[in-house]
Amino acid sequence: MKEAKYEKLLFTPVTPDDDAIPVIFAFPNEYSVGITSLGYQIIWANLATRSDISVSRLFTDTQEDLPRSPELLGFSFSWELDYVNILNLLELLEIPRHAKERDNNHPLVFGGGPVLTANPEPFAAFFDVILLGDGEDLISNFLTAHKLVRNADRKTKLRHLATIPGIYIPSLYEVTYTNLTGEIAAINPIDSGIPVTVKKQTYRGNVLSASTVVTKKAAWENIYMVEVVRSCPEMCRFCLASYLTLPFRTADLETSLIPAIEKGLKVSDRIGLLGASVTQHPEFETLLDYLSQPQYQQIRLSIASVRTNTVTEKLAKTLASRDTRSITIAIESGSEKIRKIVNKKLSNEEILQAAINAKAGGLHNLKFYGMAGIPGESETDIAETVELLRLVKKTAPGLRLTFGCSTFVPKAHTPFQWFGVNPQAEKRLKFFQKKLHSQGIEFRPESYNWSVIQTLISRGDRRLTPLLELTRHYGDTLGSYKRAFKELKGQLPDLDYYVFQNWSVDQILPWQHLEGPLPHSTLIKHLEDAKQYF
Repeated sequence: MKEAKYEKLLFTPVTPDDDAIPVIFAFPNEYSVGITSLGYQIIWANLATRSDISVSRLFTDTQEDLPRSPELLGFSFSWELDYVNILNLLELLEIPRHAKERDNNHPLVFGGGPVLTANPEPFAAFFDVILLGDGEDLISNFLTAHKLVRNADRKTKLRHLATIPGIYIPSLYEVTYTNLTGEIAAINPIDSGIPVTVKKQTYRGNVLSASTVVTKKAAWENIYMVEVVRSCPEMCRFCLASYLTLPFRTADLETSLIPAIEKGLKVSDRIGLLGASVTQHPEFETLLDYLSQPQYQQIRLSIASVRTNTVTEKLAKTLASRDTRSITIAIESGSEKIRKIVNKKLSNEEILQAAINAKAGGLHNLKFYGMAGIPGESETDIAETVELLRLVKKTAPGLRLTFGCSTFVPKAHTPFQWFGVNPQAEKRLKFFQKKLHSQGIEFRPESYNWSVIQTLISRGDRRLTPLLELTRHYGDTLGSYKRAFKELKGQLPDLDYYVFQNWSVDQILPWQHLEGPLPHSTLIKHLEDAKQYF
């Protein structure tokens, strides 16, 4: 693999034992995308430093020397539409697409990552094994369990793996429906030896992830990534990154963050601080002071996310002096009512002050991120967002202002999983476009059609499998999905059911047998808390 010569490794691969398990570890996208994934990097390094594993990497555009008879084929699944590439790679390796068609001569196909942890059901037919949750401990537990049954037949292997916490074997669960186009009637294990539910696994250490490889071939060239926090304490009610990854965890400053950064600076001057709410690390100010030292003047520093009320002039100055020209803040809406609905603890005054501080600290650009079609939203709330952005521009003149906006997409394991997409959102995105352009504010909408497709996959069940196989050949446009629904009419619910309908809290969800961090009853309580502001 020619890209390997550009890689600077921050770990030392070991020589595999003679009887090491041959593993292919794939990322279903191009190398530049896959190698930028911190999750992929961490699991690859874990495999490559085990003498009982012989691992080869596989991407859509390049690969290492692959074993003739791999025992395990793993996919790190981070982007919904990459399912097309998973199917392509299975065919490339001459492995049947469906798990039920594989025999003892085929590898166990396993997968992990945010897409599968949230809702694996639309993809259940393609995987023998799905790892739910954080990979740090889960991958080792999986490999240890596999070694115990390594020489057994396929059925024995799967039944043994199903007893390990966080390991989900889709074929060992039966889903029944009220009728072909109706709701789910039940989800049950095929017999009493299989757990009724599978619980997502949570890594609870205070040493979080950092890059294991740096390369100029990555999508973010030569970046060294450090995970500062995991999850988010704010718990916005639509947010998968918060609810699915609870509890909020922070990397220890002295034993984790600073040593990781010092290690990274030996191979790169570009540092990326990652996390859903980086500036809410309890020692973030101390970390800023550390990075502000004269010996680190050459660092190019970027931060994944910044909470509005943590944008101080000091933060802006530090970032500006470290080659950062802009920051991104998620405000969700300019309406106080909508922010209460989603549990965004933020006032308009704090948003304005953040803009003032950003400009005073020397930043040139401020990017806001929001949504259209949030449950309970009216056209008045959209108008209030326009007015707030206009006021920000007036309050901090000379600061370039960008507003990125997506359509609300319901996500599994969040309080808003029962809501459908608001079809008025497309019209509201166009309203933003018209009004903000005249104010000199750059507007960057995310495709409404893509949000519809994302929702379909996010709320999908196993009946989507043939539809996904059709759209693989039709293309990734909304028109392709509608064509596939038409072709499969009568065999599954229609698009409206999955995407636009509000679901009852009493109905069985496709992922009901897969436990997230919070119980079903708590999510319902949070949903009711939101509705009081409607």
